[in-house]
Amino acid sequence: MRLKGKVAVVTGAGRGLGRECAVAFAREGADLVLIDVSGDIAGVPYPLSTPSQLACTEAACREHGASVLSEFADVRRLDEIERVVDKAMARFGRIDILLNNAGIAAPSGKVVHDISEEEWNLMVDVDLNGAWRMLKAVGKIMTSQRAGSIVNIASTAGTVGYRHFSGYVAAKHGVVGLTKAAALDYGPVKVRVNAICPGSVRDADHVEGRMLSEIARSLDVDVAEHESVFVQSQPMNELIEPADIADAAIWLGSDAARRVTGSVVTVDAGFTAR
Repeated sequence: MRLKGKVAVVTGAGRGLGRECAVAFAREGADLVLIDVSGDIAGVPYPLSTPSQLACTEAACREHGASVLSEFADVRRLDEIERVVDKAMARFGRIDILLNNAGIAAPSGKVVHDISEEEWNLMVDVDLNGAWRMLKAVGKIMTSQRAGSIVNIASTAGTVGYRHFSGYVAAKHGVVGLTKAAALDYGPVKVRVNAICPGSVRDADHVEGRMLSEIARSLDVDVAEHESVFVQSQPMNELIEPADIADAAIWLGSDAARRVTGSVVTVDAGFTAR
């Protein structure tokens, strides 16, 4: 029960890493504020999570005894974020952990000069600006508490480049930079800010993940064989499991990491060690 008594906010909680981390937080004793757009976004070429998927995450958290607040919100809208944060404070009175997980993998798959301005702005607005908006809304609360842990889900694309993914790479590099700068801003008030950079995470059925599949489609990789293709670039010869990311998030959110801030933790089976 490493998070017992803590309140955690998780964005992108409907499926994938968001669901895995939320349920893991509940298992460790945290109460949850689950946020997801729970609907499609114009310009994103694949279906996003649904209200029923968010409800599934909520039910799984409640099975572990967590008190849960679930809300629909778009991280591109500061007013929606602030509405949810206000409800969270009214319900729980504090916020101890923010997991900035909401993000999109596409539109991608293009050479830099073929990306439209609309596609570029969409990627940055969700993956980078969305994380900043959440931090803006929650950071002032944690400052007043003089305690808190913010965990940003970046990517190995936040540390290295990928062909035909310049928008995603730029946004995730921005998340890493935001993490380091915010860690310095909040260090004096004991609010910690760290980033996790996952490698190729398997689309596990129990969390209804599809991020790796969508990356494969953007790269014209056969989705039916994408796992075997991606694993070839992993020095450990295996993909990352969602639970691997959740374990890192639990540690960073817990008091065991009370002196850890401004760090970028890669969970990538050795991919960026080369």
